[in-house]
Amino acid sequence: MSKNHSKEVKLVRLQKYIADCGVTSRRKAEELIENGHVKVNQKKITELGTKVNPEEDSVMVKGQIIDVLSVDHMYLVLNKPRGCVTTVSDPEGRKTVMDYVGGVKARVFPVGRLDYQSEGLLMLTNDGDLANMVMHPKYEVVKTYEVKVFGKINADILKKLRSGITDKGETLKPLSVRVVEQLPNKTWIEFRLNEGKNREIRRICEACGLTIDKLRRVAIGALAIDGIAPGTWSYITKAELLKLLGITKDGSKVKNAGEYVSNKKSINVRKVSKKQKEAKLADDKEFTKYRKETYQATIKLQKEIREKMKEKKAQEAKNIPIKASFEKGKKSRVFK
Repeated sequence: MSKNHSKEVKLVRLQKYIADCGVTSRRKAEELIENGHVKVNQKKITELGTKVNPEEDSVMVKGQIIDVLSVDHMYLVLNKPRGCVTTVSDPEGRKTVMDYVGGVKARVFPVGRLDYQSEGLLMLTNDGDLANMVMHPKYEVVKTYEVKVFGKINADILKKLRSGITDKGETLKPLSVRVVEQLPNKTWIEFRLNEGKNREIRRICEACGLTIDKLRRVAIGALAIDGIAPGTWSYITKAELLKLLGITKDGSKVKNAGEYVSNKKSINVRKVSKKQKEAKLADDKEFTKYRKETYQATIKLQKEIREKMKEKKAQEAKNIPIKASFEKGKKSRVFK
């Protein structure tokens, strides 16, 4: 948009400028441009190739003028709880991650996504360049998740998870998969990914016949959620963040960068666990009733069953004293 000048002018792509102003990520900025929500010098722009001069051009997003020169970049680490969406606002009126950072004065946005029922590490910032680096596959930032599934995992299931799947033309293959904890009827598994494709873990698990109970992201690179309670957040500097993510200031990947190391030991699933001796295998179809599409109906049914059992026990308890008193009276008369 800016005209040529005799002096050298550093022009930047419009979507990058919007991201640098802390409005949203670069990818979301592209959507805003294509949907006609951006004006440069009062002219609506819908072409992604447009460049602007940050020092001279007036850029407006959804009626609000933005200015990169007035932005102080901020970086937050949130432990996202279950039951909220990873967006700045929600048309359905659901709670969003922004409800947990209400005290932050700067306008920040979430980097990447976690499903409504997923929890764990989520970064928020107004630094569009950094957000783009974290999400871009070429940086191969390793993300670590802990996933609780119904049932027990054996060697065959573990092999399937490690081998990955092909779904809708996409190859989904984790860097590593290991069992880290066994419960009587459920199992905790650790997944490590470096691409972060949409719903990758859920798609892999479902393709292998597994039903997820909980999913939480515990680390991105060497940045971990340790010490941050669900629903709370903490500040972090850009220098600390880049170091933990294994990215340099100029945007190149650090060789042999540090990674998150869990203190949980791997469990050998070939050995029969006493704790899970009676548990069904994780790919048993019995567990599919706990999946998203039938979960609420299953929980409602189980609640009704528990209430009926409770009523039955209460009724039985009322009848016991009468019977016991009668039996006691009979015994006392006999002994006399």
